[in-house]
Amino acid sequence: MAYKIVLDAGHGGGDPGAVYQGRQEKDDTLTLTMAVGEILERNGIDVVYTRTEDIYQTPFEKAKLANESGADYFISFHRNSSPRDNQYQGAEVLVYDRSGIKYEMAENILGALGEVGFREIGVKERPGLVVLRRTKMPALLVEAGFLNTDSDNELFDQQFDDTADAIAGAILGTLTGETIEDPLYYRVQTGIFRNRENADRMLYQLMEQGYPSFILEENGLYKVQTGVFQQIGNAVDMEQRLRDAGYSTIIVTK
Repeated sequence: MAYKIVLDAGHGGGDPGAVYQGRQEKDDTLTLTMAVGEILERNGIDVVYTRTEDIYQTPFEKAKLANESGADYFISFHRNSSPRDNQYQGAEVLVYDRSGIKYEMAENILGALGEVGFREIGVKERPGLVVLRRTKMPALLVEAGFLNTDSDNELFDQQFDDTADAIAGAILGTLTGETIEDPLYYRVQTGIFRNRENADRMLYQLMEQGYPSFILEENGLYKVQTGVFQQIGNAVDMEQRLRDAGYSTIIVTK
């Protein structure tokens, strides 16, 4: 199946987004969006951009453009900001709710950014965001580190190509079960249930303890898994953390 994906570079024009020491969010989002889009296009994805230059669009205009394009997915790129400089660090992905393939894709992107070196804050529900609420297709918003945190900016700049590759690979991996360089993701499974409530109970417990966990439904079974890793060593490290916390685990691949 040929997929069409709308990529949105957050902010633009008279809306710079977050600003820190002359650095503007709208510039970082555009360069990252274009880099991810180029990789996706090379891999057969039909990419539609909300903007390819420094212009402003309202969130409603972005959602309208996405809906009219007939795209299969909408992904918006941003950089985060905190009240105080160097207060927080890390990447997160925002979704309307934790359901369906958008949640799986969000977890995959977050895990891939963790592989690059970003701290994984988590996948969070933000139903009030226009670009997540008004888009008709699965939508997510990627916060690629904090703009007013020096360590995140250093990572964003020095590992820029790896960051774009990681995001694109996670998107492709979600759609096709493959990444650009490696056909496998490693995940740590902590439980498999026939009853969704039991799976939810374990999921909430893991998430409360700070583990990037999610549920996969396959053949009537609910599998609780943690992390999405391209390197087996990172999966082993996560498995050991979970075992130390008292969970029974197994590493699975997809």
